[in-house]
Amino acid sequence: MRRLPTFRLTLEPRSILVLTRHGQSEWNKLNLVSGVLFTGWKDPQLTEQGQAEAKKGGEELKKYGYTDFDFAFTSDLSRAQTTLAIILKEIGQEGISTKKDQALNERDYGELTGLNKDDARKKFGEEQVHIWRRSYDVPPPGGESLELTAKRVLPYYEKEIKPLVLEGKKILVAAHGNSLRAMIMSLENMTGEQIVNTGT
Repeated sequence: MRRLPTFRLTLEPRSILVLTRHGQSEWNKLNLVSGVLFTGWKDPQLTEQGQAEAKKGGEELKKYGYTDFDFAFTSDLSRAQTTLAIILKEIGQEGISTKKDQALNERDYGELTGLNKDDARKKFGEEQVHIWRRSYDVPPPGGESLELTAKRVLPYYEKEIKPLVLEGKKILVAAHGNSLRAMIMSLENMTGEQIVNTGT
């Protein structure tokens, strides 16, 4: 998923749903050196670049007139919360009603957490790691598949976020690649295989 993407959905005349991924975290930065580093529910902070990316996201929202959200949602992890806080400051909405919940957390990678791709291959085998990374419904040991992540994210979305959108509210969500994938899968009526095989 590209850094700080936005996804806009309009269901009612004035309703807007904007989804954005957190900026670069310290572990994302390590990815550039060590390859894929499975972060999951670990809680690294944003880098300076990640903070700049969040600020840029806020600037883009302001540029296109998205400065009057009714509610904001984020995960229980600081990289998403900090991203949201920076965006809200940039668009002048620091006092907006915000909900934080573990339901929007990144996919839990279980025993893969903290390993880079090469170390994971040595420990579990290349084919098995490929299956865990690219399949929809096969979880790593002690962790979640994308399917299980969706089963955590979507009930929260259906209960807390979707009703507000259907009421015509303007909603901003700052979360993670895989929790956002789960929501996009529902919004776009995509199958598990389709969402796995896209760059979304």
